[in-house]
Amino acid sequence: MIQAGNTEGISDIIRFVLEIDKLKGVLRKVKPTGEDRYENTAEHSWQIALFALSLEQVVEISVDVNRVIAMLLVHDLGEIDAGDKFVFAQDGWEDRKVVELRAVERICDIAPLKVADWLITLWKEFDGGGTSEARFAKAIDRCMPVLLNLSHQGGSWLENGVTYERVVGRVGPEIENGCPELWTYMKEKLEEGRRKGFFAATS
Repeated sequence: MIQAGNTEGISDIIRFVLEIDKLKGVLRKVKPTGEDRYENTAEHSWQIALFALSLEQVVEISVDVNRVIAMLLVHDLGEIDAGDKFVFAQDGWEDRKVVELRAVERICDIAPLKVADWLITLWKEFDGGGTSEARFAKAIDRCMPVLLNLSHQGGSWLENGVTYERVVGRVGPEIENGCPELWTYMKEKLEEGRRKGFFAATS
């Protein structure tokens, strides 16, 4: 039975959950495996949360995987207002973070204060990358669009003129910092992709 004192908090949570439903309408620049459409950000968040949960079981890393999953589910909420920014873009990331934080604060403020504070704290932890959980979460987040583009024989790299060097420079440091074993695996896959012509030519 729902106690009378809880109904307002439940109502606010439901408003928040309905607001984040908009994430399903935010399209990214990579396509799901085997499909000719672009994924949405809600799909991305779900996939990397399950990726982290599974990978933590097989790599040598000491993290609170529940906190990692929470960060991965929160980290892209700002795209509801800001839209998606192509992960392999080279410029504008600092300004982008300001816009995203403002959006996250607006969205999370719909929830009860205790929940809002917790979600915003998770977003800031992920963005700052100062904990082992945040670094692992960032490694997972950076890895997923690479895996999808590899599965599409280059996908958005070829569509947007992205070179091998730009991809490695963008994702390599964060994947290696957050999960060295994952980066060892990804380096081999990226090199294989380069041999197969999955990247734009270096000008």
